[in-house]
Amino acid sequence: MRNAKLRITWPLAVRRCFHNPRVQQEHPSALTRPLAELYGVGAERAEHLARLQLHTVGDLLQHRPRHHEDRRRLRPIRDLEMGVAALCRGTILVQGNKRLRGGGRSLFECVIDDGTARLHCRWWNVPYMDRYFRVGDDLLVFAKVSSLKPRTVDHPETERVENDDDNRIHLDRVVPVYPLTEGLSQRWLRRVMWTVVQAHAADVPEPAYALADMPTRAEAFARLHFPDEQADADLARRRLALDEFVELHRTIRKRRLALQARAIGMPCTGKGQLLQRLTGALSFRLTAAQLRVMDEIRKDLAAPHPMRRLLQGDVGCGKTVVAAAATLTVAESGRHTLLMAPTEILAVQHAHRFREWFEPLGVKVLLQTSSQHEASKSQSKTSAPTLVIGTHALLETDFQLPDVGLVIIDEQHKFGVAQRNQLLRKGRCPHLLVMTATPIPRTLGLTLYGDLDISTIDQMPAGRGAVRTHVRATDRLPKVIEFIRGQLEHGRQAYVVYPRVGDSATEADVKSVEREAAKLKKHFAPHAVGMLHGKMRPEEKDIVMEAFRAGRLAVLLATTVVEVGVDVPNASVMLVENAECFGLAQLHQLRGRISRGAHAGHFILLTNKTTPQVQERLAVLVETNDGFRVAEADLKLRGPGELLGQDQSGLPSFRFGDLANDFDLIQRARDIAMQFTG
Repeated sequence: MRNAKLRITWPLAVRRCFHNPRVQQEHPSALTRPLAELYGVGAERAEHLARLQLHTVGDLLQHRPRHHEDRRRLRPIRDLEMGVAALCRGTILVQGNKRLRGGGRSLFECVIDDGTARLHCRWWNVPYMDRYFRVGDDLLVFAKVSSLKPRTVDHPETERVENDDDNRIHLDRVVPVYPLTEGLSQRWLRRVMWTVVQAHAADVPEPAYALADMPTRAEAFARLHFPDEQADADLARRRLALDEFVELHRTIRKRRLALQARAIGMPCTGKGQLLQRLTGALSFRLTAAQLRVMDEIRKDLAAPHPMRRLLQGDVGCGKTVVAAAATLTVAESGRHTLLMAPTEILAVQHAHRFREWFEPLGVKVLLQTSSQHEASKSQSKTSAPTLVIGTHALLETDFQLPDVGLVIIDEQHKFGVAQRNQLLRKGRCPHLLVMTATPIPRTLGLTLYGDLDISTIDQMPAGRGAVRTHVRATDRLPKVIEFIRGQLEHGRQAYVVYPRVGDSATEADVKSVEREAAKLKKHFAPHAVGMLHGKMRPEEKDIVMEAFRAGRLAVLLATTVVEVGVDVPNASVMLVENAECFGLAQLHQLRGRISRGAHAGHFILLTNKTTPQVQERLAVLVETNDGFRVAEADLKLRGPGELLGQDQSGLPSFRFGDLANDFDLIQRARDIAMQFTG
């Protein structure tokens, strides 16, 4: 059946349009034909379609239905259940607008009857709805019942049933429901789509690879829009998603092959003497996972092509010492390294750590931030191998360092793809190591980071205290404060994190660090309390962090500036206020700031939100400390767009692919792309 011609029985009104001279005009490519040329569309509706980014016949074929309705199984109104989405049909008995008291609000309501019962359909603050319905209209209604006395639905999806000869498109079948824009009706767009599928689905080109277990692309477009069963539409979606993923992986592979063809790497072998001296001086033993990843990086640095590697691992797994090993290998080859961090706090902390490790080895460490310009001042004198640690200041056009052999980007999810490339241009095809403590879901690892080799540190160092996560309602705050005071009495330190620096006029129930500081200083007295947030001057931040690191402050009130890289081993408690305001990955990063020493930790999430969505998200953190499981849950709950944010917009948008659930397709697409690309 795969090669059989698509056969659909079309209603008379649709068949007539194929004999219209305008439809039969030749066009250079059927799929690039402008929609304004289609019979029944015209210039005005083509403008409406353009608002949906639909300009050509090919665009229209790819306009994916939002969902499908099985209109073979209408529910009698008397059988509708609370909270259960269902489709019913009835005649409008009465309709009209009501003006509500206060604020100029309005309510439009129409009542339908199907002979078994009546259903009240309501729309709030949309008075123009009375333009679309008339008493006596036959109406399809899809919604969840919000009340049974009387039976009521709010803001339902509706469609008028018209007495024409193409009802078979809209009734007694599995029907597509499309995203719309003002000026277009569901019924009109469905009829146009029916016509286009019949006329042009067969014009869709087939790729070079054949898939015995899936429909052809032509069949997939027909089934996607007008399936016999919902399962047909699901399989069609998967086929078209696979094609998207194959094209993505072909692009990634071509980019990688082009880099290898044009970029000559700078082999950085080194003899390993500096690394031996470093590991011998460390106060801890490297894990097997760290040693494995170091070996992967060492081989990359010696290869004829520039390294492009992503190093991922959970919070506290020891990525920094792996970066140090790579830097020393490059230094032994006589070349410099640039390390970019997202915040000045993290850059300064890295500088402290690397100076402690590298100064006994004779490797210079310089700092380049908005407030400290050590590298700029000494770059003309820098000839010996140097590590320059900085923030976005490294991207400034006047900062240059000769003979850069390695670029390291820490917490890479905080930077965009363009920033990564801008830093690479500071050298002549240097090696690249990007690191993240936010474990990347497998699907994103194969798509957004498909042009990078991935190393994973999947083992935690011994001797770390376990962290327990607790979710508490806001009325438990006094008891939480009392618990934290007990920890302070035992010599521990604590963080209290807020979502805002100052008060918000629109979100009065969201707490801010500045408003709460005075109260908490009283609660925790006589223990010293400090405050840290992004609006403070760099030198102020340095003073506060150094006091907390040295133990002169027992409690640090902060915003998410402490999210990455802050390392105070004695801090064992963190309280997060308004936890519902944070993403899962962000909360997991914050959790990684505590119990970095031997003491057990407590991560306390306070929220006054009891919605299922909030409770489900926070429950993930209670159930697991595994960052990889947290990342997968975050992807499913929030989606890749929100998870990555604008800075990571290198990820293409997919019409059919689902990064949260299509891991098997992504793997399969990668294999196909490898076979058909070089």
